[in-house]
Amino acid sequence: MKKVSRHEFLQIASLGLGALALDPLLTACAKATAVPSASTLPPVFTATTLPPTSAPVGVSPTDTQAATDTPLEPTQTNPPSSDTYLAVARGGDDPEALVRRALAALGGMEKFVPKGARVVIKPNICVAYHTYEYAATTNPWVVGALVRMALEAGAKSVQVLDYPFGGSASEAYAISGIQEQVQAAGGSMVPVSGIKFVDVDLPQAVDLKRLKVFKDALDADVLIDAPIAKHHGQARLTLGMKNLMGLVQRRETIHQNLGQRIADLASLFQPDLTVVDAVRVLMANGPTGGNLNDVKKLDTIIASPDIVAADSYATGLFGLAPDDIAYIRAASAMGLGRTDLENLKIEEIPVGG
Repeated sequence: MKKVSRHEFLQIASLGLGALALDPLLTACAKATAVPSASTLPPVFTATTLPPTSAPVGVSPTDTQAATDTPLEPTQTNPPSSDTYLAVARGGDDPEALVRRALAALGGMEKFVPKGARVVIKPNICVAYHTYEYAATTNPWVVGALVRMALEAGAKSVQVLDYPFGGSASEAYAISGIQEQVQAAGGSMVPVSGIKFVDVDLPQAVDLKRLKVFKDALDADVLIDAPIAKHHGQARLTLGMKNLMGLVQRRETIHQNLGQRIADLASLFQPDLTVVDAVRVLMANGPTGGNLNDVKKLDTIIASPDIVAADSYATGLFGLAPDDIAYIRAASAMGLGRTDLENLKIEEIPVGG
């Protein structure tokens, strides 16, 4: 049977056909079942606590390739067959350079963004009362770089969105600095309107079988998850899978059986690419922070088409292991990705001096 792309899968799910109608398709495209947890992790990259410094210099927007109406090329649904499975770029003081080097190791943005694609990027823009220095929201230059690179790969449009729980979307978009960088790169910020949430079934879910999610993310040809790595009081860490909660209308439903339900949500969206921002990391008092003494400047980007692998690697930044995070354990048990980092081809890339 023909393999079903992520976009086709989500279109079917959004019709509310349920697990029964999707069963033949899921059988055809199912991934391997649970994989072993990592017994060893790469060395943790450490840094001293950073007081606020001058903001990075913004990058001038580059010319982007004109949008076309040509048919989409097949969406990349697996890691490039002979390339790096997960890339980690570290060092320097230019977030865009980190993103570009990490994506180059994976085969380039064109591996994930077909020409003419409608791309949605989901950063973490959870609150409207902290600038990016406090590491509660994704670094704006990381998001701007992803927008620019998607357009360079030939995307027809790039939308950036989140559903803040602290303050309005317009305030959060502006205060985070993300709006400025996205618009400079040629993308657009999309307010998450209540009328755009739709009921969907989660055919692969263990516990969370149906909920309302944001339609624009379902309709995207390519979904890029761009979380910031940070501490979280209940989940322990906010990483790629937990960042998807910003696409859900009633997040309190996820907080019941949190670990399993985050994994269930990941089974629905299955981002084409996850880019974890660890340029500035909130080490304590997350998810909102507010104290610069809780922030470390790590100048690190972790990227992979496997959201579970990306999250698993990021746990090491906090001195943890994948098994320490309930939603990573649940996602591994569901076969959504890899936690056995010692068996993966991981490229570590030094950037800058």
